[in-house]
Amino acid sequence: MVAGAFDRSRECFEELVEGLAGSDSDGLTHAELEDRLAVRGRELLRLLLQDHVDLRAAREVRRERVVGADEVVRSRVEVGHGRGLGTVFGAVTVTRMAYRASGVANLYPADAVLNLPVERHSHGLRRLAAVESVRGSFDDAVAAIDRSCGVGVGKRQVQELAVAAAVDVAAFYDTRSHRPVGDGWLLVLSFDGKGVVMIPSALRDATAKAAARTGRRLTTRLSPGEKRGRKRMAELAVVYDAAPVPRTPSEIITGDDGRRRRGPVAQARWLTASVVDDIAPVVAAGFDEACRRDPRQARTWVVLVDGNRAQIDAVRAEADRRQVKVHIVLDFVHVLEYVWKAAWAFFYTGDPAAEAWVGEQAVKILSGKAGQVAAGIRRRATRYGYSARERAGADECADYLTRHQPYLDYHTALAAGWPIATGVIEGACRHLVKDRMDITGARWGLDTAEAILKLRAVSANGDFNAYWAFHLQQEHQRIHQNRYQQQREGYTLAG
Repeated sequence: MVAGAFDRSRECFEELVEGLAGSDSDGLTHAELEDRLAVRGRELLRLLLQDHVDLRAAREVRRERVVGADEVVRSRVEVGHGRGLGTVFGAVTVTRMAYRASGVANLYPADAVLNLPVERHSHGLRRLAAVESVRGSFDDAVAAIDRSCGVGVGKRQVQELAVAAAVDVAAFYDTRSHRPVGDGWLLVLSFDGKGVVMIPSALRDATAKAAARTGRRLTTRLSPGEKRGRKRMAELAVVYDAAPVPRTPSEIITGDDGRRRRGPVAQARWLTASVVDDIAPVVAAGFDEACRRDPRQARTWVVLVDGNRAQIDAVRAEADRRQVKVHIVLDFVHVLEYVWKAAWAFFYTGDPAAEAWVGEQAVKILSGKAGQVAAGIRRRATRYGYSARERAGADECADYLTRHQPYLDYHTALAAGWPIATGVIEGACRHLVKDRMDITGARWGLDTAEAILKLRAVSANGDFNAYWAFHLQQEHQRIHQNRYQQQREGYTLAG
């Protein structure tokens, strides 16, 4: 070993031991001991890391030939080039050899061995910033990093680290394989959207123009009907496996034993979300994941939608493009809400008869008679002479059922054991978007919002640890290997 290596860390350790062994520590409570060890322990770890990278610098051997991707040979070598690195233990300085040539950037092969980032903050801090940023606000993330590491990182820096942490999410899922499932399992896709309050420069053009036209009318409060902020839609997709559970209409509405029967249970859920992409690219991402799970399209594909026309069109277009057969099913909960609108056109508010009537119509719809229900609602409104205003809810329901009739084949869906509700994607909207993006006062920039959505999706999928290992591999390729000609010839800098 190099003489004097680890002297500083040994000295720090001895001081720590002497302090604990001395009589001055006898009167300390365990909490005070914990605080002292947390501070001095972090300093010991920082010195251990510093001594280690210093030992590497002392041992670094000059390489015979270093050629950049620009095909320029770096023939001159200078020792003692240092750079700062902020780590989870504190700041250290990494010293290494610089390989130089006139008119081109220096190369540092030792940086590649350590896989040092471009920015000052280590990958450990980047990971911590990513983990804490998806849990709560950026202010909370700053505080959490300070508590766990004693390292001061600014709010803007945490945002930048989170954005950098999310750059490889799409590539990560392109490489992922999916475990096989049992015969006959369903492949379920669902899509939805949720608004996110954005800064003006991050709004889509149409929304930005609308915001500019309306403007704030009052200084101290919103006017009646005025919206607090303009939003940009975050589009979401979920794909999951489910074993079919055949049911009957009565098991959905009341249950033969007074309880409803639970439908298919989502397994191996995969989520994605984007505030940058529109509906079509997010639908395509969902189909990409479905194809990874069922490349031969041997399973039954069920697509759950909420009635959004653009969403349905995008699903049909993507299915046609891939020549895959999908069964589009409209969320029954949405349908039921429209039936209740019709009920309040026919019954007084709170009338128990309304509930019984809705139940009857729901059973008919689940039995494949949505067209008959729509016609019956219109006939009832006409027979009793309701005015246009009085029958508005009834007409809205009848129009909705008629317009979406191709996607209301619940009789087939229940008999085959398919899900008929979009609860999984709606739960994802709450978890991925609302719980984090709707923090009071938050207004998002495009890059930051996209990064947080991607990272929250990775975490929700249970893939964060696997993603992080992949991300570090990609960082090494991007930042280091791509700078050297030898990489293309099979040479590895880490060897």
